[in-house]
Amino acid sequence: MRVLVVEDEVKMASLLKRGLEEEGYAVDIASDGLTGVWMGTEHPYDAVVLDVMLPDMDGFAVCRKLREAGRWSPVLMLTARDAVDDRVAGLDAGADDYLTKPFSFAELLARLRALLRRGEPERPTVLTVGDLAVDPATHRVTRAGVPIQLTRKEFALLEYFARHVGEVLSRTNLIEHVWDFAFEGDSNVVDVYVRYLRQKIDRPFGRDTLETVRGAGYRLQEGPAGASADQG
Repeated sequence: MRVLVVEDEVKMASLLKRGLEEEGYAVDIASDGLTGVWMGTEHPYDAVVLDVMLPDMDGFAVCRKLREAGRWSPVLMLTARDAVDDRVAGLDAGADDYLTKPFSFAELLARLRALLRRGEPERPTVLTVGDLAVDPATHRVTRAGVPIQLTRKEFALLEYFARHVGEVLSRTNLIEHVWDFAFEGDSNVVDVYVRYLRQKIDRPFGRDTLETVRGAGYRLQEGPAGASADQG
């Protein structure tokens, strides 16, 4: 999952970036409102963590501009102000949730996971694809009850597939949502990590659920698929 953090306090931005990356998120930082609007409209994000007090444009205005531009990524607003009027202003500007500073990082993570679940109806806390279970809160993955150990990036890629079961996801789409803004490699990195995932979630179990769709990308199927000559 790719997250945009709009925060002008360098220390806070650094803490958020490090903490979120440790949880497997790809994180981009915008240090002012105008940059936040530009990044939020030019790049697809799965969620936005947005501070209210920003130079040049406050968080309320940033949120309104993102919504006006048709960007509907969930927005979690952060503020040192606890007045009801401020919370109302943030929600009315299009924010999905509100967190008052100082806050527990564990609570921020929980709220972020809840916002990501709202993207589609009936989104469970544990993502289940056939007998494959992916838990974003604990980073635990099992297949038929057997634990599977993944790296942070492997987990992030699998989580994105699990949130889009049955959809064909292009390499560009996967890079935009699983790798951060600083990524300068090429799309072959997706092929490499898909191969890593297959070696862990499919082949030991005699499955071919992570499919290659020629000329289009990859797709995670709900149930076991037959062996495919397309797989690489």
